[in-house]
Amino acid sequence: MEGGMKRVVLAFGTRPEATKMAPVYLALRGIPGLKPLVLLTGQHREQLRQALSLFGIQEDRNLDVMQERQALPDLAARILPQAARALKEMGADYVLVHGDTLTTFAVAWAAFLEGIPVGHVEAGLRSGNLKEPFPEEANRRLTDVLTDLDFAPTPLAKANLLKEGKREEGILVTGQTGVDAVLLAAKLGRLPEGLPEGPYVTVTMHRRENWPLLSDLAQALKRVAEAFPHLTFVYPVHLNPVVREAVFPVLKGVRNFVLLDPLEYGSMAALMRASLLLVTDSGGLQEEGAALGVPVVVLRNVTERPEGLKAGILKLAGTDPEGVYRVVKGLLENPEELSRMRKAKNPYGDGKAGLMVARGVAWRLGLGPRPEDWLP
Repeated sequence: MEGGMKRVVLAFGTRPEATKMAPVYLALRGIPGLKPLVLLTGQHREQLRQALSLFGIQEDRNLDVMQERQALPDLAARILPQAARALKEMGADYVLVHGDTLTTFAVAWAAFLEGIPVGHVEAGLRSGNLKEPFPEEANRRLTDVLTDLDFAPTPLAKANLLKEGKREEGILVTGQTGVDAVLLAAKLGRLPEGLPEGPYVTVTMHRRENWPLLSDLAQALKRVAEAFPHLTFVYPVHLNPVVREAVFPVLKGVRNFVLLDPLEYGSMAALMRASLLLVTDSGGLQEEGAALGVPVVVLRNVTERPEGLKAGILKLAGTDPEGVYRVVKGLLENPEELSRMRKAKNPYGDGKAGLMVARGVAWRLGLGPRPEDWLP
């Protein structure tokens, strides 16, 4: 096995996981004695490969588990045995999972059952409500029961883990790897070709718990767009047919609403950086907006990223369409408030989180100093 190198398998299945794990992979590659390997489950396909390509990373194994309109229990049932078998065949000495997808929990459980230690990147985020976001809140809580190391992005995330009984010596505060990724991607990426002139408002909506509301939320944003004809609203629409069938009939004919297929990560980062405002139900975009200094309206009733609310870069709008209309319209009418939000301090890290995670793994595998020697 390559001169006794310790094999660290980074397992993920979606584009957001890929972008946030890329800085970890690149940092692991620079530590002597460690060999990072990538195991994909295939929850996303083309989008995921585009993200890896931006960072010059290739997969080592792909389970390709996804089937169209697949139910969550069926997906979990496919991932668990295939991931367990793949981790053994890849000779994993350590496994890293990220965030809160079904892949995160299923692979962590598979590794646990095989006796392979697991580290959780972006551990400790909590909304406090198992139904919002669903099923992500359960995925991240369940994952943290199984972990050997928890890489908490913020002190608040660490505090959440301690409240749940996790040992302090197994929790490392690293910052958010998504900050590393979006700062790099925004430099490498270019705006989508053929986009009308800005200023831009970038929109994403795809959360499962918002599916019944998507058409009404789209109507609310249509009203906002009609009230601001000088702005260009850009919505890269998720490929899930449930999402597309809800929003396209409402927004397709709106003159200043541009509907695109999902963008490769570099273009998405460039679009966010060029935007006046982000309107999203995504978790990762909350942090990416903060890292780029772009105000974010969050289309959720609760968020597991309250640090951004406290800092003033995020504004929680809820999911009532009328309330969303008022919040988004009110912000666009108030340039002073937008300016204040832009000047808020980013609470999610300084762009060195990937290195912090890599050094934590090296320490755990006996290849580096104790974390106290290098953590802030």
